[in-house]
Order: sequence, then C-alpha cells, then structure tokens
Amino acid sequence: MDQKQGDAVKPVLGVIPARYASTRFSGKPLASLAGKEMIAWVIEGVLTARLIDQVWVATDDDRIARVAERMGARVAMTDSALPSGTDRIWAAVEKIDCDVVINIQGDEPLIQGSLVDSLVQPMLQDPKLEMATLAHAISEEELLSPHSVKVVVDQAKNALYFSRSAIPYSRDNARHSQLTGCLKHVGMYAYRKNFLKTFCAAPQAEIEVAESLEQLRALYLGAKIKVIQTTEKSCGVDTKDDLLRVEEILRQRK
Repeated sequence: MDQKQGDAVKPVLGVIPARYASTRFSGKPLASLAGKEMIAWVIEGVLTARLIDQVWVATDDDRIARVAERMGARVAMTDSALPSGTDRIWAAVEKIDCDVVINIQGDEPLIQGSLVDSLVQPMLQDPKLEMATLAHAISEEELLSPHSVKVVVDQAKNALYFSRSAIPYSRDNARHSQLTGCLKHVGMYAYRKNFLKTFCAAPQAEIEVAESLEQLRALYLGAKIKVIQTTEKSCGVDTKDDLLRVEEILRQRK
C-alpha cells in the first residue's frame, strides 16, 4: 500500500534475501519442493499480501534471479560477501525511494500474505515506529530448544529481550510461568528505511554476538521493536529433514 508524503508516493517493499551458499544447506533457495523451487514458494506466498507494493529478491546468484523473475519478483543482485541477510536487504533498497521495508526469510515456503500484512499494518498506522516483528505462543519443546528464539515483551507489546535460552528464568522451576511469560519469535521484520540504514552502519553489539541474534543490535541501539502476536506459525527449512516435512505439508495442500 503506497504511503503518501506530500505529493510523493513511497512503496512498501517486501525483500527476500536469498544467498546461494549456506553452511548447513548449500543451494537451499533452489531446493525442489513439490515441483517448485523453495524460493518460488516464498515469492508466491508474499505476492498474495495486500499491503506490499513491490516484491524483491536480493541475491548473489543468477539461477535464483531467473526463478525470481519467472515468479514475478524484482531482482537486486548483491555481493556474495555481505555478512548477513539484513545487509543484503540494505544493499538492495539503499537507492530505492521507500519508507517501509519488510525482511522476509527465503526459507519459509509456507508463508502466507496475511502474515506479511499483519507486520506491515502497524508500520502504516504509526509513522514513528522504527521496527516490528512477529511472535506466537510457545510450546515446551520450543521453550527448551536453543534453535527456537524466545522474546519477552512489555505491556505495550514492545520487545524487552530475545534469547535462545528459556526466558524469563523461573526461580521455582515453574514451567507454566515460562510458557506464558514469553513468545516464540518468528524471524520476519519490518523496518523504517532510515532505521535500517542506522542498523546496518552500526557495529555488532556484544549481546548480539553472544546470542547470535541480529535483532539484539536494534535493542542495544535503543530502538523499540513492536511485537505482533499471531496465531500463524512459521515453518522454516534449515535442514534436508525439514525439507521433507514441509514437502509433505505442501502436497497435502494440493
């Protein structure tokens, strides 16, 4: 949904960072899933969002670029040496006149446009909001797994802290209080473009390095991150076992 500032119209951009090489799963964006490449499923889902004006894929690989163009996305070719997906997104949007940028993970083939819209909406409603993200209710398995990122929020639904550990710490070991005291973070972000510039220019924070969580840099910089609670759960692909699990879900949808 274009944002009007004076006579200028600034589009809302949905950007999918898609690097070919990966330590755990090389070539993941092109992995075949129920007859289509994984990145194709992601683009298809994002294109159903009502509040996204332009869908971009930021990549370092011509094969990924060809799939993206075939699916109707715009392509920004970026340096393969960029240190993170967020830096790749900034490289893609730096010269585009826009205000809101949505960071959409390229390994979420089940993503729906409605989930993306739920992240865009608060950015349109509050022009002072610098950053937003998503979370949902957490299970005990997710609470205990370092692969599931937890977030605790304040009364205004702004993030207080993100961690791979079970938070808040329960002195009495009451698991119920931990399950209700935090949420499972969904790794999708909305940025105000000027804050994205600030974020990418800043050095890594010690807490960010310790937890290996980029969003902690935003908290360290003093930004407020609005956490939108959703009932839709993410289903990312990190391993080939995940690929098989998601492929079965996609086949059942047909």
